[in-house]
Amino acid sequence: MIRLAWRQFRAEAVVGLGVLVVVAVVLAVTGPHLVDVYRTTPSQVTSTDQRLQTALFALLLIVPALVGVFFGAPLVARELEAGTYRLAWTQSVTRARWLAVKLAFVGLASSLLAGGLSLIVAWWDNPINIVNQNRFSPANFGMFGIVPFGYALFAFALGAITGLLFRRTLPAMATTIVGYVAARSAVTFWLRPHFAAPLTMDFAFNAISFGGFQASGSGLQVVVNNPTIPNAWVLSTAVANKAGHAPTSAFLNKACPGVVGGGQRVHAVGRGALLGQMQHCVTAIAAKFHGVATYQPASRYWPFQIYETALL
Repeated sequence: MIRLAWRQFRAEAVVGLGVLVVVAVVLAVTGPHLVDVYRTTPSQVTSTDQRLQTALFALLLIVPALVGVFFGAPLVARELEAGTYRLAWTQSVTRARWLAVKLAFVGLASSLLAGGLSLIVAWWDNPINIVNQNRFSPANFGMFGIVPFGYALFAFALGAITGLLFRRTLPAMATTIVGYVAARSAVTFWLRPHFAAPLTMDFAFNAISFGGFQASGSGLQVVVNNPTIPNAWVLSTAVANKAGHAPTSAFLNKACPGVVGGGQRVHAVGRGALLGQMQHCVTAIAAKFHGVATYQPASRYWPFQIYETALL
């Protein structure tokens, strides 16, 4: 049965292995140069090979989905659609064994493909991660660590289940794409932030952290930039006083006359005529208010990796 599974899956396996080999060769050639840039001018490492960076991140995002579409969805649907499963069942192979071998063999290969690709890219991307210090960000978290193995297995299982339910390959493929995107978005933005209660941190409100003004349903709000917390995931930022209250619109209009601009967001950078007024505005706000950040600390990176992989 294992030999039969290999014969049915060998085309996909060869393509997947070919992708890994090509990516490995490209990264082996360009990796030493990236390390040299990091050693000599670390500030320029993020702008090195930007097209390659974009292509690699796109590949890491779509490979698990492709695993579900091309490895998982046709696995059972193609057999049921063509009727070839009857041949296997008449060769003294039970349905349970037939399904278990195919799921285990192809599922393992799927996980190794996505996980192996992630490990290769992580090795190449390490200098960039060191400089950026944002591996906990929503964009990076799902592409590195052990989570890619979980996403590949999830996409594969989703594809196999939809193939079993629809019994036709194309509808199963389409459903797998939609289901995978929806599940990944839900985990990233709804579930992951609540794996553990976030922490809060107070920080100084000044010209660096000040991001401008914007209108909201409750009135005018101060926009504050994220503080620098290496490799942490900043969930939200706000401005508050010692009692935890945000500045009112009346206070902002009084503290920042001529700067608020009718509730539209205004930045100090590039506004030469307003620069003096803006500095006075920031000083007036900072006298009574400070920045508050809600975040997941870097120490929770690997626990969150384990939680998400287990969930998937």
